[in-house]
Amino acid sequence: MHFPLSITLLLVAAALHALSGVPGLLLSRCTAAGQRIALALTCVASFLGLVGVALVFMQGTASATLPWYLIGSEPMLLTADGLNAFFLVPVLIVGALGAVYGLGYWPQGAHPGNGRGLRLFWGLVLAGIIILLLARHSVLFLMGWELMALSAFFLVCTEHHLPEVRRAGWVYLVATHTGTLALFALLALLYWVTGSFVLRPLAVDEAGLGTLFLLFVLALLGFGMKAGMMPLHFWLPAAHANAPSHVSALLSGVMLKVGLYGLIRFIGFLPEPPVSWGIVILVAGCIGGVLGIVFAIGQQDLKRLLAYSSVENIGIMLIGFGLAMIGRSQDRPVWIILGLAGCLLHIWNHALFKPLLFFCAGSVIHATGTRQLDSMGGVAARLPRTAIFFMIGAVAICGLPPLNGFVSELIIYLGLFHGVADAKASAWTVAALAAPVLAVIGTLALACFVNAYATVFLGQPRQPQASAGHEAAPSMLLAMSTLAGGCVLIGVLPWLAMPMINQAVQAWDTAVQLRPPVAVGTLLPLPAFMGMGLLLAVASLLMVSWLSRRIKGGNASHRITWSCGFSLPTVRMQYTATSFVQMLNGLSQGVLRTRMHRPRISGLFAEPSRFKTRQDEPVLDRYILPAFLSICAFFGRIRFLQRGLTHQYLLYVGVTVILLLGWTLPVETIFKRLFAR
Repeated sequence: MHFPLSITLLLVAAALHALSGVPGLLLSRCTAAGQRIALALTCVASFLGLVGVALVFMQGTASATLPWYLIGSEPMLLTADGLNAFFLVPVLIVGALGAVYGLGYWPQGAHPGNGRGLRLFWGLVLAGIIILLLARHSVLFLMGWELMALSAFFLVCTEHHLPEVRRAGWVYLVATHTGTLALFALLALLYWVTGSFVLRPLAVDEAGLGTLFLLFVLALLGFGMKAGMMPLHFWLPAAHANAPSHVSALLSGVMLKVGLYGLIRFIGFLPEPPVSWGIVILVAGCIGGVLGIVFAIGQQDLKRLLAYSSVENIGIMLIGFGLAMIGRSQDRPVWIILGLAGCLLHIWNHALFKPLLFFCAGSVIHATGTRQLDSMGGVAARLPRTAIFFMIGAVAICGLPPLNGFVSELIIYLGLFHGVADAKASAWTVAALAAPVLAVIGTLALACFVNAYATVFLGQPRQPQASAGHEAAPSMLLAMSTLAGGCVLIGVLPWLAMPMINQAVQAWDTAVQLRPPVAVGTLLPLPAFMGMGLLLAVASLLMVSWLSRRIKGGNASHRITWSCGFSLPTVRMQYTATSFVQMLNGLSQGVLRTRMHRPRISGLFAEPSRFKTRQDEPVLDRYILPAFLSICAFFGRIRFLQRGLTHQYLLYVGVTVILLLGWTLPVETIFKRLFAR
């Protein structure tokens, strides 16, 4: 049995991640030794895994067979190629940085009751993701998937003593297992088609169009649920908001991408997809992108805002992937390359700036003790480094130069423009509509994060706890600075990622038999990207340096802010998060349907009152929960059928037998058998 070195290193990385939390279980819950051991094992595992990924990119696809027979006579097949290696990079990097961040954010001494469990399931999530990314056997894939899903449930429920955390955890568990049932059906149908548990591309004549359509729908349901694709995203806001911040970073930066990996990989297995499939995914991406950022703007909880922003970014990735699928159906190689390259690069970019923003949010929450935007304000004075890192993440997520989000979105734009220019293709109108939608998404994202940054970091503290904050611990700042550096690096030097993107595109390209392969860099103005990025980066540094010297060298005195003639303005006269985006929320009120509590003010000397607004989750609170409550009410009305009486149950059995006989036998045959001796 021969194992390539790359796969060996990745399996060792998975094993070390899985075992990283075990030593802490054997030590006292009051000591930090277990946390340090887990951190060391996690960093070593991620380093070995990254070496294995580098070998895959340098040496090409590697395969290995485990002599392990669970079902049937087929051994477990493992494969590492450019596509799953591309997805392994954020898994290993964010996994290690999250452990570093947790050293200061969730120290064992401050959390003796749940710190050990958090680190145990942190490692198990990473191990499960590595296994399922390498798996080319249905059973092994599902084992890795379930290990990831169940471990993530325990991570979400870290603070299970809180009712809202338990509720978020159970919603996640129901959602993830609904998706898993769809994957069971998907893999069972694949086995029925191929007669094998090996995951491989299907031949053109292996399945009819109806079977392929069913496979597509099951993949969209199962993997779309995990990816947080709207409207299958309903578990995501509450889970990300109520989990510890570095867990939220792992869920958003890593686990959502696993759903996208499954969607990209399994749809790549299906031959000759109709153009309607790509249109469905592209339209779903447009809808998810717009609605995701619209709901993010309406949030007053900082982490829920970031969670809905993840739904928006998943929509952007689906726009790129949908364009690639349309290009595959229309035989347009440029559409495939630019669409998939933009999708993949945005996956990397989102794995950098979204964990960075969640880390910054955790630092703010750690300092102020609240997630409510309207209870913050003026935090930059107490957390200056966190404020800078949040600004970097906000600029990146808005797709502004010179940071990384701009590059990936520009690649998708270029792909859409190619689609618009090709009037001979039947789907060019879809690309023409998607380009302005992507522009709208970027505009709304800018408004959302200007609101978030201004409300949290600028102005005056709105509550006493906001003025008593302190800067994050060194380990937290180290994790944030590393991610911020990655955002700048890809934004300024995007050509560094192009060789890996080429191999990932070609790994998917093999399934569609695209020949000859075209390098992504030949379709992009990389010198212009680099020149513009470097110019903007240098100009930004010079501007910041000049302003810092002016402020420090000046003799400006401190005065209260003049406010429309008021001599003593208060903090309540500042814009709140709600008032800042009131106009945008009003324009989208038909979708948001914000619940408002308007107090009644009467009399000359009215009592103090408060105006409150609440933004619910549209799919969960408006459709799923009412449906479940109706089902519960129905079963409550027929509960009289279950009284615990034995003769009543015997009657049910007899009636059931008679009904079954009536289903299978003619009436006269039933009577002959009943009265025959």
